Amino acid sequence: MHGPAMSGWLLMALCVATGAYCLLRTRGETGEGRRTARAEALMGFGMAAMAVPTAVMTPPAWGWAVYAVLFGAASLRALWFSRRDGHHLHHLVGSAAMVYMAVAMSPGGGAAHGGHAGHGGMASAGGVPALTGLLLAYYAFYVLRSGARLIPVAAMAGDVGGGSAGIGWAARPELALACRLTMGIAMFAMLLTL
Repeated sequence: MHGPAMSGWLLMALCVATGAYCLLRTRGETGEGRRTARAEALMGFGMAAMAVPTAVMTPPAWGWAVYAVLFGAASLRALWFSRRDGHHLHHLVGSAAMVYMAVAMSPGGGAAHGGHAGHGGMASAGGVPALTGLLLAYYAFYVLRSGARLIPVAAMAGDVGGGSAGIGWAARPELALACRLTMGIAMFAMLLTL
């Protein structure tokens, strides 16, 4: 990821924590819920790997191709499962955005100087500005919508008479929604630095 090292480290830590929680969620889910949690864990860990500051570790040239193939396969999987569950369309957009960022940050993908700014500053724009703008608009809308949906869930969870007091950590709906919100914000931030 381009940009200052501190924001890269914070973004990486946030994405690792989100991916770990999504992985924890797979233990408490079955069927479609488990598939969704796995896809979200892959996205969280993939975003964490992309967010590692380049001043610390510059991925090898073939690493971007691995990201593109991995998230290309995740896109196909999301497309397949979107026949049954519309939430997988969001996973399709997210995986496609990861492929786009991997291609844009690759040495031949359009970002200046091999895709990175080695001194911690911003590299010149890599990628297609119109597509980047479209993805930024999608994630801005997604983040605002997810945040609005989180408010009622959090209010119900804090309800003294009931809520989700007896539910284990892996099955709390407000935490799953907060993880989705976090990944949406992280994707928006990564696209901004592209």
